[in-house]
Amino acid sequence: MTKFEVVLIATPGFGNFVPIVEFAQRLIDHDPRFSATILVITMPGRPLLDTSIQSRVATSATNIKFVHLPTVDHPSPDQSQIFVSHVSSLIEKQKPNVKQAITNLMATELDSDNSESNSVPQLAGLFVDMFCTSIIDVAKELDIPCYLYFASPASFLSFVLHLPILDTQFTTSELAELDTELVIPGFVNPVPPSVLPPLALKKDGFSCLLYHGRRYLETKGIVINTLQELEPHALNSFSTSQMPRVYPIGPVLDLAGSAQWHPDQAHHQNILNWLDDQPLSSVVLLCFGSMGSFDVQQVREIAHGLERAGVRFLWSLREKPKALLNLPNDYTSLEEVLPNGFLERTVGIGLVCGWVSQVSILAHKAIGGFVSHCGWNSILESLWHAVPIATWPIYAEQQMNAFMMVKELGLAMEIRLDYNMGSKMVLAEEIEEGIKSLMDGDSEVRKKVKEMSRKAKMAVRENGSSCTSLGILIDELANGV
Repeated sequence: MTKFEVVLIATPGFGNFVPIVEFAQRLIDHDPRFSATILVITMPGRPLLDTSIQSRVATSATNIKFVHLPTVDHPSPDQSQIFVSHVSSLIEKQKPNVKQAITNLMATELDSDNSESNSVPQLAGLFVDMFCTSIIDVAKELDIPCYLYFASPASFLSFVLHLPILDTQFTTSELAELDTELVIPGFVNPVPPSVLPPLALKKDGFSCLLYHGRRYLETKGIVINTLQELEPHALNSFSTSQMPRVYPIGPVLDLAGSAQWHPDQAHHQNILNWLDDQPLSSVVLLCFGSMGSFDVQQVREIAHGLERAGVRFLWSLREKPKALLNLPNDYTSLEEVLPNGFLERTVGIGLVCGWVSQVSILAHKAIGGFVSHCGWNSILESLWHAVPIATWPIYAEQQMNAFMMVKELGLAMEIRLDYNMGSKMVLAEEIEEGIKSLMDGDSEVRKKVKEMSRKAKMAVRENGSSCTSLGILIDELANGV
């Protein structure tokens, strides 16, 4: 039996690295002829991400290997204030190391051919993520089929691919001040400029996205972590002769979550014990992702909103990072940031904590709603577990995700669609209203989320839409060698 190897590389962040590892696992589970090598780029100031990667290395099946690339000189954050530009520069510097790592794999394959051994797999493809497009050059040099693994929704991909047209119509400053809605092929409704990714409204950020989007078209295929049943309009908008083939294979999820590797297991167990004592679907989870945090004034407004709403809550509260590229940390003293007496007044109905294993919490029967930053992984996790969302986007493409979930699909409640770092504060009244609507057990949104959860689980089963799409991709990989 001929064996095949795929190589994958992702941006060093939870929202990029975890999905590409889960995709590799999904692929090799689907077809035992395949194995995977994941190239790991490290960044300073991200100890939890490093711990997660170490856990993956220790516990992954033998048919997934991790190769840590040598460290390179990191661009100074002062030179590149936009994270995407910074990380793109970092990945560009890794090109020689990526080429060497893949050359080593190909040399092993060549030695196998010379010895007439069938035990070493043939290299079938290289998968890069949305910000690793400079590695496409390596694939071309080594004559390897290259695919894009896109961990965000198809609607956002349609926006990125539409940027060359917007570039001919507006400057970034004009785009930022625009008061008319935009027609973007992947959206049914006109898109208000206020929900465009903040990155796209800055000159450097727009240029960076424009560059990556153009490079997506150089790949042989685009694998998207979505499903036909969730984003039919966006996926159908890609049916042009200029587009590489698109493979919707989602939802691809890490259902074990960070509970499997986080060092503070006692903390996680305490949260689960507290949830065990709460009534069915009675608790709202507030969690804003691996990079989500607020200033003290906004934290206190959230606290007031929770008290006014009068619902049971679990609030993952994180402190703003000390350095530009670092991730948020847990507060050392909650009393210093919360309103006086808040913790005492909410004893029994609320729990404020730092890190949580979000997907594990969403799976708990006590959770009835989710106030979320609308990162795509979080949206897919909530849909999988049939927990409706109230939208509070913060960064990246989350404003666009929130717009899609509320206005396009009717699968979420709105607190804000257009919040971002630097926006005017979300007031307690808005928070109260959003949470009360979210926790309505008979809402139409809740019914639609439950139905989409059923469709998502069907999609990844045998003969489901995503499982079929993955099978087509695997056939192409195997036949293209």
